[in-house]
Amino acid sequence: MRFTREQREFAVAVREFCAAECKTLQQRDLLTEGGTLANSPLILDKFAGLGWLAVSLPEEYGGGGAGMVEECIFLEESARGLAPIIAYSTGLTAAQTYLRYGTEEQKRTIVGNMAAGKLEAIALSEPGAGSDLGGVRIKAELVDDHYVINGQKTWISAAHIAEHILLLARTDTTGNKHQGLTLFMVPADAPGLEIHEIKTMEARTCNDLYFTDVAVPASAVVGTPNQAWRHLMRGLSVERLIIATMALGGAQRSLDDLIAFVTEREQFGQKISSFQAIRHRIADLATDIAFAKSFVYEVAERIDAGEEDTLNREGSMAKLRCTEIAKKTALEAMQMMGGYGYTREYGMEEQVRRSLAPPIYGGTNEIQREIISKSLGL
Repeated sequence: MRFTREQREFAVAVREFCAAECKTLQQRDLLTEGGTLANSPLILDKFAGLGWLAVSLPEEYGGGGAGMVEECIFLEESARGLAPIIAYSTGLTAAQTYLRYGTEEQKRTIVGNMAAGKLEAIALSEPGAGSDLGGVRIKAELVDDHYVINGQKTWISAAHIAEHILLLARTDTTGNKHQGLTLFMVPADAPGLEIHEIKTMEARTCNDLYFTDVAVPASAVVGTPNQAWRHLMRGLSVERLIIATMALGGAQRSLDDLIAFVTEREQFGQKISSFQAIRHRIADLATDIAFAKSFVYEVAERIDAGEEDTLNREGSMAKLRCTEIAKKTALEAMQMMGGYGYTREYGMEEQVRRSLAPPIYGGTNEIQREIISKSLGL
């Protein structure tokens, strides 16, 4: 697609902001307390002040009123610029469900939070239910005019810094595993909810959630009771596109840093970039990224044209290919940079770590391949 002048200017503005605020390792360490935080409240506040958060969400609820193309521009450029706002994408994904099925009050609350730099979380996975969400066991029992929730969720991104948890719980056990599931809007500080960190190779992102007699009013239901499976199966193309676009930005950053390195570093009396083996590998990476970018923005443009519910296969393709390219680019760059690629100073080890989780979350890439193959009649 061809970007409009305003869209090109928006991309440049986000890129220049990131270059000024979080380009260097020292800047990012200050923003993230030495890399221990995955999200910087300061950067979120600044983005909110510029009106760049929730740019694609409806203006009537406090969003920017633009389209998915503009949102993808922001996601790509902020990821490329290593802006520490990883949890923003989780909140953006949650907002899609609230906008489709939530009450007017829920929509205003969630979109307003997103635009103000506050975060939201989604709690779907459990110890025995990851890719198979039909295996959800956490229970929400209706007692008079409220629900009482008991059980555990795991691998929940941003729950420790979120305003609310979009929770998937079982409210009826009489049907098959895809029936009797309900979505709830649960305050992250609700009494009886404990949030424990899951330590990973990255800064704190994921959590275990333990619900012990957590009470929420009936008005906390998002959508129709017992119909959450149907709700979750719609709109997945946007979630996968969000993940794909951030991976695309990460891949481009890895390529940028690799090119900067090989055009400065010398071996055997000449620039590394002069060696054909290096040049051709970089050419392949650049080609992969260019093709992925074209596809991502085609899908975004079609979502803006109202085709969201017909793009299940394309959303899976975008998520699959972009996350694989991001991982490949970071690993290839680390190899071509030699020992320097393994150091914190040059940043590629951070890119490698950031590229490993996206092929797993949001529906593993193995699941995406299944979706794509079934859509082809296989």
